[in-house]
Amino acid sequence: MSDPTKPNDPLLREHGRKGITRRGFLKGAGLTAAGTALLEGVQAFNSEAATSTNSEVTELGPGPVPVRLHVNGKEHAVSIEPRTTLAEALRIHLGMTGTKIICDRGACSGCTVWLDKVPVNSCMMLAVDAIGHEVTTIEGLSTESEPHPLQAAFVKHDAMQCGFCTPGMVMSCAALLEKNPHPSEHDVRHAIAGNLCRCGTYPRVFSATLEAAGNMRRA
Repeated sequence: MSDPTKPNDPLLREHGRKGITRRGFLKGAGLTAAGTALLEGVQAFNSEAATSTNSEVTELGPGPVPVRLHVNGKEHAVSIEPRTTLAEALRIHLGMTGTKIICDRGACSGCTVWLDKVPVNSCMMLAVDAIGHEVTTIEGLSTESEPHPLQAAFVKHDAMQCGFCTPGMVMSCAALLEKNPHPSEHDVRHAIAGNLCRCGTYPRVFSATLEAAGNMRRA
């Protein structure tokens, strides 16, 4: 017969009658040691983040605040609410409507711009987080006299159709060409893996990008 003072439940065995801790509950529920360690790591990180202080942190809002954004080689002064995304700031406050807001949740990459030459989804980034960085939009790829070689190749290969995904596609492919002048089709596929085209013009995007890469090498 079991001793009522020594309960069979492992949770109660470990913690007696003083109550059940989160660790004890997870162990009793069958969580692995690795999972328990992960939980403790997350708790420790949150604890450190909560207790840490940073004198350089500045609270903004909730109303509009003046900020300066460096876009396409020029500095722009705008007054925006801190919750404004970079995509909204570009389209609404700066009139750069080439950047499209489609899904508005980072799922289609139609809003792709460069942040210090790195493609980012501008609908998932706050405009205030772009302060101090160089933002490049689809408008910043071409010059006043001629389009970017990739834009010209997109036109030649009819790689746009409805056009909604095109700016994001171009920005992702142009970023690839910036760092890899000799891309393969596999490289192009990888570069636009997050860009969705509902018209299904992917093969023409591949052809346009590969031709643009060759033209840029010969230029």
